[in-house]
Amino acid sequence: MPHISPTFSFSTDSNCLSQLILAPNGFTSTLAPPTINHIVPQQEKIMSHFFAQLSRLKLINRWPLMRNVRTENVSEHSLQVAFVAHALAVIKNRKFNGSTNAERIALLAMYHDASEVITGDLPTPIKYYNPQIAHEYKKIEKIAQHKLLAMLPSELQDDFRSILDDQLHTDEETAIVKQADALCAYLKCLEELSAGNAEFNQAKSRLEKTLAERHSEEMDYFLTVFVPSFSLSLDEISL
Repeated sequence: MPHISPTFSFSTDSNCLSQLILAPNGFTSTLAPPTINHIVPQQEKIMSHFFAQLSRLKLINRWPLMRNVRTENVSEHSLQVAFVAHALAVIKNRKFNGSTNAERIALLAMYHDASEVITGDLPTPIKYYNPQIAHEYKKIEKIAQHKLLAMLPSELQDDFRSILDDQLHTDEETAIVKQADALCAYLKCLEELSAGNAEFNQAKSRLEKTLAERHSEEMDYFLTVFVPSFSLSLDEISL
């Protein structure tokens, strides 16, 4: 039987590009054009809800039981804490012979309230009402941290575990992030009070005690150099 090489032609139909093959028996058959799925093996589809969850931090308001001149959400608070924590680490290194990793401190601060996308933001007076409640809430936070971590693809989990799991943070890292967290809450009080909102008077007094308990040289420097500007108007800080 003589060998007949198949020939190929394509239709000009703009809606359907067909491939015509001349078979050895003389008949033609129409095949759908090959798709990329036929050429490149499909990889396993992975869907992670991790960052979709984190994006909802902007929907969780802080200070929920208090009247606010301007509402603050957890997402923007986390960024401000990262700013301040990074500054504290840099100040510690430059001014007070520290050797901490300022970039890692900033990263830990960015994620320090990530678990609240699952737990919500429990008001501080409730969270620390007594040691038993504080202890149980820490357990809830730990469960939320593990749930978030489990949302990540397995090949990324080790990289994020040292960020999300606060048990893997050093004492120094934890202390600096806590200092920054308290400082940012204090700055919120100053902003509300400067706008005439007396609702934050008691919170300011409580946070002054917290700052005294978390005292450090780098915090004193930040309080002296940077904090006074937060009570000034836009015109005053633009001079």
